[in-house]
Amino acid sequence: MKKLAIFAAVIAVFAFSAMPAVATALDLGTTYLGSTGLGTRELREAVMSIVNVALTFLAVIAILIILYGGFVWMTAAGSEDKVSQAKNIIIAGVIGLVIILAALAITNFVLTSLINATGANAA
Repeated sequence: MKKLAIFAAVIAVFAFSAMPAVATALDLGTTYLGSTGLGTRELREAVMSIVNVALTFLAVIAILIILYGGFVWMTAAGSEDKVSQAKNIIIAGVIGLVIILAALAITNFVLTSLINATGANAA
């Protein structure tokens, strides 16, 4: 038991004494991005742009659903069933658009805060 305690103490001393050196010498490898030919953007920025493109695509689909609901309403020819179906389609499209825009705002806030907190924009 005494040997285990000594071993744990030695490991703790070496682990905690190396922490400041590891924290100051953190190299993310961003200096080598240009030589790889794969681009110079960091992963966080790439993820942010992918999420923005995906949510923008979903917003376009939600707008097309709203337009489809308007088309169904215009071609209803006075049928109450078609009008109520069109209203439901439009309401679902608007709710989806609100959710997508809220998700876009939240992800932009979170990813921008992440980029600022990790120092990616310091360069």
